[in-house]
Amino acid sequence: MERLILEQGRPADCAGREVREIRTYDFLDALGISYGRIDHEKAETMEVCREIDATLGALICKNLFLCNRQQTAFYLLMMPGDKPFRTKELSAQIGSSRLSFATPEHMLELLDIQPGSVSVMGLMNDGERRVRLLVDEDVLRGEWVGCHPCVNTSSLRVRTKDVFECFLPATGHDFCTVRLTGEA
Repeated sequence: MERLILEQGRPADCAGREVREIRTYDFLDALGISYGRIDHEKAETMEVCREIDATLGALICKNLFLCNRQQTAFYLLMMPGDKPFRTKELSAQIGSSRLSFATPEHMLELLDIQPGSVSVMGLMNDGERRVRLLVDEDVLRGEWVGCHPCVNTSSLRVRTKDVFECFLPATGHDFCTVRLTGEA
């Protein structure tokens, strides 16, 4: 992998980038939210993710797009990447049994994101607010949130405070704090 470089803000040249990525930068810039950015190959292994985390200076959150069995309730879960996910533990806290991963079709329809690129930034595309954001309490303790700008060939570092006090209100979403231990 080539050497990763943390740059501030949007790329100087946006040619060849996906519309959903540019839309993310436009949204953040319009809100006056400062962010660092790393461009990289698709992050498909934990080794690559660790290198991105180290360069970002922020832990990229594990973002899981979930739904109930009937596929009528949708959830975006943000949690530390190194913490195991136990469906039963989350289900009990939100009162929804039989959670499973939502389909790629729902991901595209509701968040305008492809698999591998799930991020809190996708909530800006959920104008009907059909997706409920769930955040592990440990994410809220960090100074920074690491996430994708709706594509997995770039990663962003955004102040946690800016995500939860500026970005989310601008999308019309709130969030529910959950406590995940990763224990069975």
